[in-house]
This record gives sequence, structure tokens and C-alpha cells, in this order.
Amino acid sequence: MIDYLLSYPDKLITPLLQHLELLVITLVVSLAVAAVLTIASMYSKTLARVLTYLFSIIYSIPSLALFVLLIPLTGLGTTTALIVLVTYNQYLLLRNFLAGLEGVDPAIIEAATGMGMSTMQILVKIRLPLAKKVLFTGIRLSAVSTIGIITIAALINAGGIGTLLFDGLRTMNTVKILWGAILAGGLAIIADALLKLVEKRLERTGADAPDNREKTFD
Repeated sequence: MIDYLLSYPDKLITPLLQHLELLVITLVVSLAVAAVLTIASMYSKTLARVLTYLFSIIYSIPSLALFVLLIPLTGLGTTTALIVLVTYNQYLLLRNFLAGLEGVDPAIIEAATGMGMSTMQILVKIRLPLAKKVLFTGIRLSAVSTIGIITIAALINAGGIGTLLFDGLRTMNTVKILWGAILAGGLAIIADALLKLVEKRLERTGADAPDNREKTFD
């Protein structure tokens, strides 16, 4: 395996960079879409239920099946992969975002409303700071899930680590299979560990929130 790394470093680095690129693009687009849907859902409980139910149904569909369904419309490649990845992420992000924002103590929301704050002001100044840990948990789950699904997206020519893995399976090349598994699994583990560190830092920061809220509302 070391010999393969030394002889063909580009065959490992290129798929890894493709994987990271698709991951970053997916997360940026997913967060932007989820933010819009979350804000809209805060104004309508019915919309929140409909969206959660709709994305839960889509999330239950195997990713490969969804890729195949979209190929006649968007073709092979990254476009189809991005559509599926962003759609899947909405279930994880929207569910966690709504749970976090709706989980804020009603007494705090009532106090803010009594001070004359609008729904948007309460969302930005009250709900978001207090729910940041839950929000970030959704982002972490979304990132790890995306890394796994991108691997499968290699089957539709979207690139990434999956190309190495599936090429190894096709040619029965054990070295490629092992490197593909190591890179895919290692990337998911490292991403999860890094995001958990950030999440713990947010949790420690949020530990002082009750005192700050008392000072604010007093």
C-alpha cells in the first residue's frame, strides 16, 4: 500500500480533493437552503410539518435510487450529485434547526415578545444564540452523511474517493479498495472529530448564556 502511495500519489490526492470540493459546495448550498426554509417554517407551523414530512420521505429513499431517478433529467455528473446531496441534507438540517429553535424556553420568548421584539428579532437575537449547539449538531450530522453519500456518487461520474474504491472493486485490486476505504472512512472520522471539538466549544460558551439572559431581561 505504501508503494502505491509513493508511486501514484496523484491517484489518491486527486479523488480526495474532488471529495472535499463537493463536500464544501454541498454544505454551503445546503445551509443556505435550510436557512431559508427554517425561517419560513418559523412563521408557519403547517409549512414546518409539511417540509419535515416531505424531506423525511425523500431521506428514506436510497441515495443510489434517487441518483438513477434524476439521471434522465440532469444527466450524469456533479449536478445530479449536488441535487441529491442538498436534498438529503435538508432533512437533517431542517429537523435539527427547528428542534433547536423551538426548544428555547417559552418564558424567554414571552419576555422578548413583551419587550416589543418582532418574530425576526426574536429569531436572530434570542433563538439562534440559545440554540447554537443543536444547530451545530445538525451541521455535523449533515457533513458526515454527505461524505458517505459522495462516495456512492462516484457511480454517476461525480468523482471523489468513490472512484478509487469502485475502480478497485471492478478490477479486484485490493490496494485500491483498501485505500478507498481508508480515505473515505478516515475523512468521515476526522471531519466528525473536528466538528465535535467546535461543538464542545460552543457548548462551553453557551454555559454562561443563562446569566447573560438574566442581565439582558433585568
